[in-house]
Amino acid sequence: MEHALSPTTLTELRRPRPYPAVSVLTPTHRREPYRAQDQVRLRNVVAAAKKQLEADPSVTRERRTEVERQLDQALAEVDLTYAEDGLVIFAAPGEHQVWSLARTVPERVVLSDTFLTRNLVSAHAAERPYWVLSVSADRVTLWNGSLDRITEARIGGFPLTRRAENFDPERREQIGDSPSKFRDEDTRHFLKDADSAMSAVLRRDPRTLYATGEPAALSLLDEIGGATKDAVHIPHGGLAHGTREAVWQAIQPVIAAEARKDTDAVARELESAMGHKAFAAGVDEVWRSAREGRIRLLAVEENYRVTVRGEGGDHLIPAESGELDAREDIVDEIVEQCLETGAQVRFVPDGTLGDAQGIAGVLRY
Repeated sequence: MEHALSPTTLTELRRPRPYPAVSVLTPTHRREPYRAQDQVRLRNVVAAAKKQLEADPSVTRERRTEVERQLDQALAEVDLTYAEDGLVIFAAPGEHQVWSLARTVPERVVLSDTFLTRNLVSAHAAERPYWVLSVSADRVTLWNGSLDRITEARIGGFPLTRRAENFDPERREQIGDSPSKFRDEDTRHFLKDADSAMSAVLRRDPRTLYATGEPAALSLLDEIGGATKDAVHIPHGGLAHGTREAVWQAIQPVIAAEARKDTDAVARELESAMGHKAFAAGVDEVWRSAREGRIRLLAVEENYRVTVRGEGGDHLIPAESGELDAREDIVDEIVEQCLETGAQVRFVPDGTLGDAQGIAGVLRY
């Protein structure tokens, strides 16, 4: 199952497909006893997708058979042992993908000529993805991180390794001691190569970068002064050869502290915007401002969800889940719209926004 949504991947997902491109969404659970229910629910929603295909007169028998085959293959790949809060299946002629999301989604089936990506975009923003570069003299590893997990990223040539058995023995004899391996010229070249590789990764998928390593290693990265010069340094050696759990234990306190700082900064910006009458609050007002491209900063409480329906196209009114024309993922729509217009999107702990009712924005004008 897929987790990491890069800009390149999102562009690929959004390109037009031969009709029908099927998007199947269902909420899932991380714990028992709900997983057994999730399995039944997933089979039912895939069956509903097949019924829609069969009932659509514009879908030929050959194309329906092919898309159903892709749906069956996707279903076979789902492992609910690793379920999070939502699951999305994409299926089209010749392809399928399964995405696990750390954010709940409404149960729905959509047939179109593109995949429905707004729930992926919202979940990606909520996870606050980041990179961790773990550095040593003979190995550099890259880690893909989010708020609640970290995994090794085997992309862009990472992990980088070299044989480091010597470290300039002639120089050691001349000065009569064992110099730091991070003053070795070969080590400098090795870390410069790692910096170049990291630059390429950041161009494809820009995120906050953290760097772990011995103080001497981090100092050398500063001297190199490339992509890693703006990294947040975490002086902790051994992680380039360490386990996922070791890296997580080292990085988690820093991530939590950064999240608190970010939340405080968002609260200050919202307070300032209220004083300058550049503030929007509540789902209806924020939705209208987002459609007009007026939002510069969007703040959303982490578990804020609301079901609405449109009223004459100009306002949203509360609705019950399952009602005709109900829009159960309106918050995800707003998040995607704001990102499309260049706004910053920040998810904050529940209760942070007070009277703003779960969602608020700082306006450009």
